[in-house]
Amino acid sequence: MEADLNRCSTSPDHVKETPNPKQAETLNRWRLILGESAEEGLSNTEAYNADHFAYTEIDEILGYLYNREYGEEQGYRKEGGRGSSNLTVPNWLHKVRELFPKPTVELLEKQALDRYGLTELLTDKKLLESLEPNMNLLKNIMQFKGRMKGDVLRSAKEIVRTVVEDLRRKLESQTRASIMGKRSRYTPSSVRSLRNLNFKQTITKNLKNYDRTKRRFVIDRLYFDGNIQPHNKWNIIIAVDESGSMMDSVIYSSVMASIFYRLNALRTHLFIFDTQVVDLSDRLEDPVDVLMSVQLGGGTHIAKALRYGETLIDNPGKTIYILVSDLEEGYPIQQMYKACKDIIDAGCKLLVLTALDFNGDTVYNKHAAQTLTNMGAHVAAITPNELADWIGDIIT
Repeated sequence: MEADLNRCSTSPDHVKETPNPKQAETLNRWRLILGESAEEGLSNTEAYNADHFAYTEIDEILGYLYNREYGEEQGYRKEGGRGSSNLTVPNWLHKVRELFPKPTVELLEKQALDRYGLTELLTDKKLLESLEPNMNLLKNIMQFKGRMKGDVLRSAKEIVRTVVEDLRRKLESQTRASIMGKRSRYTPSSVRSLRNLNFKQTITKNLKNYDRTKRRFVIDRLYFDGNIQPHNKWNIIIAVDESGSMMDSVIYSSVMASIFYRLNALRTHLFIFDTQVVDLSDRLEDPVDVLMSVQLGGGTHIAKALRYGETLIDNPGKTIYILVSDLEEGYPIQQMYKACKDIIDAGCKLLVLTALDFNGDTVYNKHAAQTLTNMGAHVAAITPNELADWIGDIIT
């Protein structure tokens, strides 16, 4: 009773109600979202649950990264957040991996590199080797490889190799099937598989075996389509714009070019360009070597690159010319149009890819794309698998 009277006599303005466990969890999660600028601090959930979520530790980890958003005028230090912290990049990374699931770890690593410039992740050998090899890490290595030296650069190449080989394994079998595995209805096959089964011929040839009583076909022989093995190789010329906005396309172009290089039906050339042209055709055995040669950024001279590619054409009727670019020409664009028209008029198949990746996100010069389409070029943003299918359709 006395406790009730005391509670009633106390002004509500001077009493802070203790949240229940569910409220405390909700408040703490909002506090992590709002950051240290929130009026409310973290509630002590340990009193409610021995297995409480490590809010204080997570707050420190997130603050170490995201407090970089704020300047000194807001009470924050640009280089590492507000207040003192014992965290360094290595132990920050260790704690991130200890407390968060893998998708969150990859997101935090990505933002640490892309948004907040924690390049120590890429210039410290042990830290670099502790990162998960994935496409995002590959792209960051390509951006910062100029700062890498010695053992760090060697470790970076091994990471690039791991990611690239994984990509190639995923893409190679379908690419081979699309290009080498095209079916010929005029060549019988000894390969007896459902994929090669010629249903029409099988039914036609077995019509004589139709059982009218049981109303069914009796199939005494199956017919299969053979695979096309071209005697005259097709020439694939891939010109890749190495401007920064084309990074994903540069990666996939290099991997696909290395796959094409291994196919007997194709003779493959690959060169990258900005205002200069670098022919990488002699390095296609190792796409890692190709990617480590790319220098992202700089100007763009598409017409010059197209003219260089013309020198690689020996049989226009059996040449597929692939230009991978956002079509943002840094020189008079009429020169680019003229070069494309000459390539088409010579009898080549010209494919202009504004993006070659699995995301489909592309920013490009739409007027230039429409002009080239009207001229007879095929202009598209496609996946690597779709590129393989497109080439397979042409060469059969």
